Amino acid sequence: MNNWRIVVLIGLAGVAIAIALAVPPVAQDPAYHAFADRRTLAGIPHFWNVISNAPFLFAGLYGLWGWRRSIWAQPGDRWPWLVVALASLLIGAGSGYYHADPNTQSLFWDRLPMTLAFMGIFSAAIAERIHARRGVLLLAPFLLLGVLSVEVWRRGELTGAGDLRSYALVQFYPMIALPLILWMFPARYSHAGGMWWMAILYGAAKLLEVADAPLYSWSGETISGHSLKHIGAALALAAAFRMLAARRPLY
Repeated sequence: MNNWRIVVLIGLAGVAIAIALAVPPVAQDPAYHAFADRRTLAGIPHFWNVISNAPFLFAGLYGLWGWRRSIWAQPGDRWPWLVVALASLLIGAGSGYYHADPNTQSLFWDRLPMTLAFMGIFSAAIAERIHARRGVLLLAPFLLLGVLSVEVWRRGELTGAGDLRSYALVQFYPMIALPLILWMFPARYSHAGGMWWMAILYGAAKLLEVADAPLYSWSGETISGHSLKHIGAALALAAAFRMLAARRPLY
């Protein structure tokens, strides 16, 4: 019954992989680390880009609370969301560490926990919308894939041949596939709008990231787009964790 929907997702994955293989290796642009707001306050370099990661820590704690409070239709449904809650805590720490001294080496600790969050959310969506058992069984391979995507990039950078293609695939394919899964497959839990809010808020966060320097200029050098990106992404996770605390199984 759901075969055509599965074919769409597999076909989309195939297209994404084909594009990644067709383009040449993508090294990390050193200019990536040149964020607009570089102010030092209270002795903390890049203060606002560092401190704006605190919401990830609060979101992670909220996520653990929601995880314990949630009622699970299947016992396995809980594990992807535990990964996401713990990943939120790690994002707060890793991103804060990176932004205190932005460089390609410290960027590894920013990106690693993000891949865990991406893969946990993707596994949860598959488990709750497509197939409960298979979604949970895919969690470990997805997490391994996420870790490998960042490690391949890191090792490449050490030899002067960095390649971001695998990391980009791990980040952007779930971003595209998740709304399709939410649209094409029925929810097994109430309050399913929380997943849509998460997707919308994260999309807005990515736009804020692109507008880092313009927003810093337009705000009179008060706040940058990248700092706001951290807050928006943490709110996206909080929207999902709020859903966990409130929802109930539908069948």
